[in-house]
Amino acid sequence: MSSTSEMPVIRNDWRRDEVLALFNKPFNDLIYEAQSLHRRFFDPNSVQLSTLLSIKTGACPEDCKYCPQSARYDTGLKKEKLLHIDYVLEAAKAAKLSGATRFCMGAAWRSPHDRDIPNLVEMISEVKALGLETCMTLGMLSENQAEKLADAGLDYYNHNLDTSPEYYGEIITTRTYQDRLDTLSNVRYAGMKVCSGGILGMGEEQNDRAGLLVQLANLPDHPDSVPINMLVKVSGTPLSDADDFEPFEFIRTIAVARLMMPKSYVRLSAGREQMNEQMQALAFLAGANSIFYCEKLLTTSNPMSNDDLQLLKKLGIRPEKYDSVQSDSVDESELYRIVGESRGDNLFYRVG
Repeated sequence: MSSTSEMPVIRNDWRRDEVLALFNKPFNDLIYEAQSLHRRFFDPNSVQLSTLLSIKTGACPEDCKYCPQSARYDTGLKKEKLLHIDYVLEAAKAAKLSGATRFCMGAAWRSPHDRDIPNLVEMISEVKALGLETCMTLGMLSENQAEKLADAGLDYYNHNLDTSPEYYGEIITTRTYQDRLDTLSNVRYAGMKVCSGGILGMGEEQNDRAGLLVQLANLPDHPDSVPINMLVKVSGTPLSDADDFEPFEFIRTIAVARLMMPKSYVRLSAGREQMNEQMQALAFLAGANSIFYCEKLLTTSNPMSNDDLQLLKKLGIRPEKYDSVQSDSVDESELYRIVGESRGDNLFYRVG
């Protein structure tokens, strides 16, 4: 296989054998190539901070084996209806004060009902008025629903492919892989930015991880944001006893994603609480440049905000600034002070 420098940088024609060859490079070579390409498109010492809020929790009819929000599994999760916009705005204000530039809102639906769209439109409008990028993950979207969210100004829509087409049926049976691809197509056609990635550690093989990245990189346009999740094992779900995922294979996946989608933000998403500082530092070196920054990801825990900022400070990595954030945003030195004094659990508005 030719070296990365001899290949076109932006490609949508990846073959799985090429991707497997990347996975099997010597670790040092792979990380060097990924970091070198990363520097062509991004500041290597900057990371984008996103905050995620569950705006409707539990009772999802899908059977995703990793998900504590599925109505099919007894995980002890309290079911909640769609949050009132006042709660959402309080959480968004706290997220902005704490340094986040993107506010993501997730609802445990197979797909939103049309009756919910006006409430979602209001949330998008009000959160954007705070000077934050907006993102939602609501399940499958029709063309009409995607257009309404786009018209409201939604910046990103998250809809993960989860794994390879071949392994997908081992994890989910209530919607097809094509259903997911159709939603991404509707989002892209409506003019929103695509956020799509997958989950590692669900019992898949390296061939499946390569297959997932091929699917993402061979979309008509690379996803603007690619979340790479490590399985969070939740009691009551079918994957609660899955084997622990090998840390170096996780880092390899980050690096390969960076090489295949060099202009995309690659986000360390779920599972960071199980990663030590050294593993996270390697992930940044491999090309990750976005994190979920809050102590709760929908229903599972995440590192405390002050711990994240302390790690970034040790590494000399700065929180990325969003051009549209209003002038009253906290500057970097003030951000470290606020989070250090109050700790993340007092900054974020907890619901449920």
